Amino acid sequence: MAKAKLNITKPDKEFKAGKGFTKEDWDAVSDNPEWTDEDFRNARPFTEVFPDLAESIRRSRGRPALDNPKKQVTLRLDSDVIARFRDGGPGWQSRINDILRKAVGLQK
Repeated sequence: MAKAKLNITKPDKEFKAGKGFTKEDWDAVSDNPEWTDEDFRNARPFTEVFPDLAESIRRSRGRPALDNPKKQVTLRLDSDVIARFRDGGPGWQSRINDILRKAVGLQK
């Protein structure tokens, strides 16, 4: 099996138009020096340099955990029953849940 060749391009050393940024953008960041081998050797992971900030970012992603999260199940229902609930618009699954709660005596 032949290996796929990666098409890796080297960064531009001079401004070239048509790459999604202006000459002014290029000039604004062009004073950023290239990293040396020593820079790479001294580099440390973000989580090591800023552990508290990294932890707060990790914790803040996504929705907060629920005390009683819903469980996904597979349930076979008649197509006309599903159609009737879907005809009611968005929230049809929640309406089914509410009806089932009432049916088993778990009203909110």
